[in-house]
Amino acid sequence: MIGLFKSLAPAASRAASAHGSGDELLTLAALNVERDGVALLRDVALAVRRGRTLGLVGESGAGKSMLGGVLARSLPRGFELRADQLRFAGIDLLGASAAQQRALLGKRIAYIPQEPMSALDPTLSIGRQFALHLARLGVAAPERKQRSIDALAEVLLPDPQNLLARYPFELSGGMCQRVCIAMAFASNPDLVISDEATTALDVTTQRHVVELMRDMQVRRGTSVIFVTHDIGLALHACHDIAVLYAGDLVETGPARELVAAPRHPYTRALLRANPVLKGERVRVEPLNGHMPSFEELGALHGCRFAARCADVMPACSIAPVPLLASGPRAVRCLRAGTLPQASPRTPLDTRSAMATTPFLELRGVGKRYAKSAVHAVQPLGLTIAPGEFVAVVGESGSGKSTLGRLVMGLETPSEGEILLDGQRLDASRAMWQKRIEAIQMIFQDARAALNPRRRLASIVTQPVESRAHMLVDRARRALELLDEVGLAPEYAARFPSQLSGGQRQRVNIARALCEVPRLLVADEIVSGLDVSVQAQIMELLLALRDSHKIALLLISHDLAVVRYLCSRVIVMRRGVVVEAGPTEDVLANPQHPYTQTLIDAAPHVAQFDFLTASNA
Repeated sequence: MIGLFKSLAPAASRAASAHGSGDELLTLAALNVERDGVALLRDVALAVRRGRTLGLVGESGAGKSMLGGVLARSLPRGFELRADQLRFAGIDLLGASAAQQRALLGKRIAYIPQEPMSALDPTLSIGRQFALHLARLGVAAPERKQRSIDALAEVLLPDPQNLLARYPFELSGGMCQRVCIAMAFASNPDLVISDEATTALDVTTQRHVVELMRDMQVRRGTSVIFVTHDIGLALHACHDIAVLYAGDLVETGPARELVAAPRHPYTRALLRANPVLKGERVRVEPLNGHMPSFEELGALHGCRFAARCADVMPACSIAPVPLLASGPRAVRCLRAGTLPQASPRTPLDTRSAMATTPFLELRGVGKRYAKSAVHAVQPLGLTIAPGEFVAVVGESGSGKSTLGRLVMGLETPSEGEILLDGQRLDASRAMWQKRIEAIQMIFQDARAALNPRRRLASIVTQPVESRAHMLVDRARRALELLDEVGLAPEYAARFPSQLSGGQRQRVNIARALCEVPRLLVADEIVSGLDVSVQAQIMELLLALRDSHKIALLLISHDLAVVRYLCSRVIVMRRGVVVEAGPTEDVLANPQHPYTQTLIDAAPHVAQFDFLTASNA
């Protein structure tokens, strides 16, 4: 197996033998979560063995995080939990008192949240929050500071001692995520529930975090529930995978077997929506339709995937489909074992309608902050032509986001100049107006970028308020934009707090597209999206390029997405461009050791035949 964690299975075997594994640490049977009589999780049955990692995979709204919330006892009010069995380490969680449950959480059951900026208290320093957590775990006061430093260093946070005095708002999203991971592992728990914990991390840190989880399994037989929308990462990080759709468990099995030979149409669709890092470049296939909303679930009596399934039969919509087991595999499909062979995937047309004359030029642009003698971005040159897609890749702290903010005008260059259509962009009002007409930025943290008091229809059409020439039918335009990013019409009346993290990012993208700009500066715009919506957004960007010659500056740690979208790539490390060139050349034959490190750390699923254009 070529990829990220080659020794995962042997490590788990050692853990199993050392701790008498084979025992089930966690068992769920006939678990249901209902609200107003509608099942949001329906008849879920799972078992997690000691020393193994179970991946929960599915789109936003599939129920992955809700299942994690059940185990963390953090379901919102108004949700009713029923189950035939919900046991952890021999303890009946359904019958346990509130005090017993609190004693487990944070100590034996650790939870890593999806959104660290919300999980951490903005009024307390990192050191204070860590100390409070260690105090709850029973760590003596004199030991807490060193334990905090050691834990932060273990997740590769730089200068952990000084980090203790900083506040969450002073850190990047990825750094806050690593703080949450360090706190989760501080108690040496029996079970870690990782809710999209690696989404905001670059590939090398992502690799370290998953290896950290693996080391815990070797040393203590720790089990991990790994919630992710990235089925490629689940393949490499997990022993077993469970695929959820609209609250239904549709397929489970050993990770390699399930990815190599999916038996449910939804699993197959997720894989075919995934871009590939190696092998033949093939077109992604976005799923039709959308995940059913809460309002729609009550009317669905049969298979909840039926409306989006290319292999649907009339019987699929009549009654719930049972989960049928065969050896280590289980699938909830009436056509299990008889699905028709998938058609070959279409080769990706790499030709582009890109113009040759650049409209944006950076000449010796660099950024050094007043308090630091080190450049955040060393002076560099860059040109972007209409229709050209350029990627900037590198680890957290490499300077790639700073470069994007310089282009957008949110940072002022310490040196050099930026030209738009040959004119130097300065701080004048006229130049700023010219800049925002031509360039739009899609921010990484969608929660912070969206006004919590506005409904989505108002948010996505917000640019019309300050632009007289954009006075359009806002209601109609809002529905068009929501549809383009895969959100149903009823979402127009919702607030950001009513959305998942992936759904908020879709709204963030839709707003930037309200008036089609000449250049999109996209800072990790698909890192929080499930692969089906990611595919839809990538195809939308390519369509905009072809129809409007829109250009893209993509800041990303996902090399498969970079390969799919971009004709050129810039590799940055500590503010310095270490390698640049045509994307295919750089990824196929890297000349700098750092580029090779990034490629080696990236999980991918291209080694399986069914993902190529010539095989189904």
